[in-house]
Amino acid sequence: MKKTILVADDNEANRELISVILQRQGYEVLEAPDGREALAIITRRRLDLVLLDIHMPELDGFETVRAIRQSEQSRRLPVVALTASAMAGDAEQALARGFTAYLAKPYEISAVISLVQSLVGEAT
Repeated sequence: MKKTILVADDNEANRELISVILQRQGYEVLEAPDGREALAIITRRRLDLVLLDIHMPELDGFETVRAIRQSEQSRRLPVVALTASAMAGDAEQALARGFTAYLAKPYEISAVISLVQSLVGEAT
């Protein structure tokens, strides 16, 4: 069964880039422009992974991951923090606040693929 990944980022170009990378690897990709839409998708679909921008309108990534973690029952959904403003300590802060992993922009294709495969395995 194909693995399903949600990409939530308010920047359409960023969403498209990461979606194309993942689709070319064989993953099913859903997209959300903000945290509210991401949470709506998470409640409707079984996902294998969420890639979540930290800085978004409506609900930012930290608020969104907190809501995800509060609603989880038995299975912990892997959630990767995405950010363009990578500074010292950001990765540690993201992990401490509920993210599974951290990926800084601009993305290196090999890093995206490697991280996704390490968290959910191959696409099929």
